[in-house]
Amino acid sequence: MTGRDECGSAAIEAAIGVPAFALFVGLIIFGGRTASTHEALQSAAADGARSASIARDAETARNDAREAAEASIANQKIGCSDVEVTVDTNDFNKQPGVPGTVNVTVACRLDLSDLAVPGVPGSRVMRATMSSPIDTWREQ
Repeated sequence: MTGRDECGSAAIEAAIGVPAFALFVGLIIFGGRTASTHEALQSAAADGARSASIARDAETARNDAREAAEASIANQKIGCSDVEVTVDTNDFNKQPGVPGTVNVTVACRLDLSDLAVPGVPGSRVMRATMSSPIDTWREQ
């Protein structure tokens, strides 16, 4: 009568194993979304920095960087809200011929509320910063 000793063990294993597996899958999805969103933000920041670096003045650089970064995020359809683009154009005050960089930071709020994973917040603010050298011989 060995069958009697193991009666119900499959149900107990399933009751423990299924939620653990679901948690594992949820954490994998969380990691994937976070990584792909961060990569998209880096790409958007790089596009913004590249656009700003060829501008002739700081105001044009800020506008070009914002437009490029926002277009990049819209094209990638990453599902971010509250997108914020910050452009550091302080090096545009340097004289032409003096090396400088422009820095672009892109931040957004990633919605994670559809993942029912304990310990994972409903949303997460993510940001990425990239820089690009300013055209050294730009005209003023």
